[in-house]
Amino acid sequence: MITVKKVTSKHDLLKFVRFPFSVYKDSQYWVPPLVKDELETLNEKKNPVFKNADATYFIAYKDGVAAGRIAVIINHLEIEEQGKKKVRFGWLDMIDDIEVTRALLEEVYTIGRLHRLEYAEGPVGFSNMEKAGILTEGYKELNTMITWYHHPYYAKHMQELGYEKQATWVEYRLSIPQEGREKVRKFSRIIKERYKLEVIRFNNKKEILPYVDAMFGLLNSTYNNLQTFVPIQQYQIDYYKEKYFGFIHPDYITCIKDIDGKLIAFSVVMPSFSKALKKANGRLFPFGWYHLMKAQKKNNTAAFYLIGIDPEYQGKGVTAIIFDEMQELFNAKGINKVETNPELEENTAVQLLWKDYNPVKHKERSTFRKVL
Repeated sequence: MITVKKVTSKHDLLKFVRFPFSVYKDSQYWVPPLVKDELETLNEKKNPVFKNADATYFIAYKDGVAAGRIAVIINHLEIEEQGKKKVRFGWLDMIDDIEVTRALLEEVYTIGRLHRLEYAEGPVGFSNMEKAGILTEGYKELNTMITWYHHPYYAKHMQELGYEKQATWVEYRLSIPQEGREKVRKFSRIIKERYKLEVIRFNNKKEILPYVDAMFGLLNSTYNNLQTFVPIQQYQIDYYKEKYFGFIHPDYITCIKDIDGKLIAFSVVMPSFSKALKKANGRLFPFGWYHLMKAQKKNNTAAFYLIGIDPEYQGKGVTAIIFDEMQELFNAKGINKVETNPELEENTAVQLLWKDYNPVKHKERSTFRKVL
């Protein structure tokens, strides 16, 4: 017998957050999130995204044992300002039982119809700054800090229940050579001279803070015409700044300004925290913090998280400056592998950035859509 219950207490929410630990307890590829971070993300008193969104969480039980979970999300900005009559769902995890999946998704339909929405899409977070998509390729790869991992049956359940793929993201593994930067360095110098651009270097985290708002502004202008984009609000910027600032290393941030001091491009790279988070197993204490600190200081793998370029400078070779800076850093720190963040399949302009680094598509993920 399958029943679905709404999360109504702190105890329930903890059970909701910890449910995937049972689904993936034997997986060597699933990278668990930090439980404390997940609880804060889902807490309407702590996450400012709830200023423009509502969420309801459900846990499915089969014969009295927790068997699945789902979050049903209403993003009011998306619905009212962008005209997308969509009910979102995310944090979808379940055992390999399609009836459990069906029961969880029925809660999505009920809430969507109550708000007179037209279709359901997921899995996604509250906004485009969060995790999205069910893994459809790359089951033998560790997920990164900003992506979900899924068993192969997740996508099969969605297709069997009449869902169609909506948005698809691809991820690449890049090989970083230890030499041969002359061509990139020369082109970088030409672009800097042509447009009178300057690289901003940081000695500590405090120096980065004055540029954070401008970085998110560039993200809004870089990606605002992509199908999944919802503009990032200032209160969300403040929240993400606080949430991820501890993971940032100043050496891995590249910012470029024009002759007037205006930020026109940036990139955020981090050492890969996947193996460290796996060792931490959802907890910072007693030893999780040590694994994360060690990964930040000594690592042969990095992850490209964000890149933004002012539309006025797109297609003008500014990325050569970013890659010149990044490759110098990678070579100095012994990094020979880099993973890209998920990129929309149709965003070929971004994918062309990797062409000189022997890109290998090693993961793919999609959101799924169904008319209500």
